[in-house]
Amino acid sequence: MTPQPARTGAALLDELHAALTRYVVLPSPQATNAVTLWIAASHAQPAWAHAPRLVIRAPEKRCGKSRLLDVVEATCHDPFLTVNASPAAVYRSITEDPPTMLVDEADTIFGPNADGNEDLRGLLNAGHQRNRPAKRYDAATNRVESIPTFAMAALAGIGTMPDTIEDRAVIIRMRRRAPGESVLPYRHRRDRPLLLELAERVGNWLRSDLPALERAVPTMPVEDRAADTWEPLITVADHAGGDWPDRARQAALTLIAEAQGDNEGTLRTRLLVDCRTGFGDHNEIASAELIRHLNADPEAPWRDYGSQGLTQAKLARLLGEFDIRSGNVRFPDGSQSKGYRRSDFLDAWNRYCSPSGGEPSRTSQASPPSSTRDAFLLRDGSKRPGEASRPSLTSLGTTGTSGTGTPASTNERGAA
Repeated sequence: MTPQPARTGAALLDELHAALTRYVVLPSPQATNAVTLWIAASHAQPAWAHAPRLVIRAPEKRCGKSRLLDVVEATCHDPFLTVNASPAAVYRSITEDPPTMLVDEADTIFGPNADGNEDLRGLLNAGHQRNRPAKRYDAATNRVESIPTFAMAALAGIGTMPDTIEDRAVIIRMRRRAPGESVLPYRHRRDRPLLLELAERVGNWLRSDLPALERAVPTMPVEDRAADTWEPLITVADHAGGDWPDRARQAALTLIAEAQGDNEGTLRTRLLVDCRTGFGDHNEIASAELIRHLNADPEAPWRDYGSQGLTQAKLARLLGEFDIRSGNVRFPDGSQSKGYRRSDFLDAWNRYCSPSGGEPSRTSQASPPSSTRDAFLLRDGSKRPGEASRPSLTSLGTTGTSGTGTPASTNERGAA
């Protein structure tokens, strides 16, 4: 029999993408592209400086999160399911070439009723970056051990995950299928062998070029920790070629904008937004008046913040995290009292909040140009051109990384 020609990287990603949409309805084409790239990136973990988390969350049961985790388990590199694994077993399973950790029902680890999972929570937080080992004392040898924690991890659960997890994650918000949205049933014995074979081919493709992947410096559409998280996915997309580089960058911009749309996702950031509303057009506001404004909003969390709602002391503690302090302020009528000045909030509003007036954040405004690799809008509104001077995979001597592949269907949420 004549051997089949090796498929290009873009074609392999297209095939992986089709496998996802065959069994799962994802919330958007960008989410589907992101999960595809995350799975592929798990096969090249030794090349990455950061191990992005994949958070699969849903508001209710029966939204497909466990089914998505089934497909991820069959197609990722060396899956390690941690539903019932002890922290010690998890720690001992992470090596220099780590498995891919999969955690179903992660809300039981991080939720209000979680108990005894401190070690696992610490591992998931530390393992996002290389060279963050856990230290354990071995009484038998009278020595301190360094245990590696670096490993990619996918977590599925109901509700949001802790900020420390989601800040290091590609976040996929699942939802129940609408009428007319259909997928094929996933059967472990029937369907998993084909997915395992696909996973092997994706792994062989990426493992053959680990040195080039490690040296790659992709042009990123985002910065800071978001860039750390998305760099492995965008590197894989650049390595594949075709339309995947543009699809990857659009996915990053879209999903990060969605996460920033959760501006109120952290209590402290929500407080900054609500304080800005409380100031209105004034430059000073009394502490008591600001408290009245915050506690008066029936949809805000402040009236239920503790047994007495939000008090001046609690407000001071929360704002102190942003180096915002109350003081004696004088008002236009000549009176004075304990309060806050608008000028003390400006730096925090600029750093942590979307622009006022309902404007989207600058990241969400960054619609991709004709090629999303050509220019990106930065936080200051300026454009950064594509960095042609940086080394590419091609210039590093990589072969077999181009190819257009078959374009994905425009309806990426239906069955393949």
